[in-house]
Amino acid sequence: MRSHPARVVFRIGTILAFQACLLGACAIAAAARQENSNWQDQVRRATEAQHWTQALEVVNGVLASDPHDDDARSWRGRVLLWSGDTDAAKAEFLALTVDSPKDPDMWEGLASVYEREGAWTDALHAIDRAEDLDPHRADLHAERGRILRALNEQPEAREEFLRVLAIDPTNAEGKAGLVSLDVPSRQELRIGSDNDLFNYTSAYEGEWVSLTSGWSPRWTTNVAGNFFQRSGIDASKFVGSISGKSDRFGAITAGGAVGHDNGIIPRSEAFFGLDHGWRISEDQPLRGIEATYDQHWYWYSTARIFTLAGGALVYLPRDWMWSINVTGARSSFPTLPVSWKPSGMSRLNFPLSHWGDHNLSGNVFFAVGSEDFALVDQIGSFSSQTYGGGFKFQLNARQDVTGYGSFQQRTQDHTDTAFGFSYGIHF
Repeated sequence: MRSHPARVVFRIGTILAFQACLLGACAIAAAARQENSNWQDQVRRATEAQHWTQALEVVNGVLASDPHDDDARSWRGRVLLWSGDTDAAKAEFLALTVDSPKDPDMWEGLASVYEREGAWTDALHAIDRAEDLDPHRADLHAERGRILRALNEQPEAREEFLRVLAIDPTNAEGKAGLVSLDVPSRQELRIGSDNDLFNYTSAYEGEWVSLTSGWSPRWTTNVAGNFFQRSGIDASKFVGSISGKSDRFGAITAGGAVGHDNGIIPRSEAFFGLDHGWRISEDQPLRGIEATYDQHWYWYSTARIFTLAGGALVYLPRDWMWSINVTGARSSFPTLPVSWKPSGMSRLNFPLSHWGDHNLSGNVFFAVGSEDFALVDQIGSFSSQTYGGGFKFQLNARQDVTGYGSFQQRTQDHTDTAFGFSYGIHF
């Protein structure tokens, strides 16, 4: 029995229509996948160029059409974190861990936020949850190793980095993590020499040796011996100090010195200082800042000097650092009125070269009326401008050499050309 021609046409049309719908659906799915890949590529390119606003615009565009896209929300959290908006990033990841509690990426993102804040215990709790959800990811073990290292849990951190290499034997982060856990040097022995050439009197020569000991992450001591020679007259002094670190107050240092002065150096000294730093950003022009405050008393045989100093050290990209210090000195001489003298100094440190274990860095500085009052020649009523620079050459991980030179122009057409070197070994 032959089919009616109309039925044949209808069947063929139905088959063709079904195939067209199927092809359309596949094309739509492919386009969606392509669009999804495209927006993530756009975000990656923007973040690599540190164009945070552009990256957020792309992510927010995706979320405008689908507010529940967890991938886009996770990307937004990371972009906010990288751009320095830690509070907004934390809010995003906290919400994601509630909405998707079984996604390890959300807990890993929250751990990264806590790391940026320095809340290492909270970061450990978050990464523990991520690792429980997926114990076979090398990146999660590596991050947990970094957090444990920051908490000074060295054996546990080593186990985590070993797990990284068990999963991926070529993992560079796992290898670097193990190297970073090598026992650091706690002692630094440094010897140096200083020379001052004056155009109006005989030269000063000086040698010194110091030992800095880190007894724990919180406690450090320093002892030093200084030896001076001028016109056949010798003088020497012994210096000692102790420093303690506090999460709340920063570093606190106190110490003093006693000397065989011979009229060249102070008979005794005492000093006290505070140092506190703040990390600001990993990718902004201002990476961090460190504030300092110092008091120093010098007791000469015929004079009393008291100094108050404050300063700031600014951390810049590519390991550049800029510091500025301002000092007020109160001088008291017999039969003379007490007087205050201001002074200041600015210094710029910068890297020069790096190859293998070797590093070369330099610095330049300018000072106005800046004296350290270690010598009797540095007290009195005069003004000065000093120009200078220096270098540090890292021979290897445990040895370095430093040097400096400066020229000082004083009132009454007096000049002081100074230079010095030091060698340090860490063990």
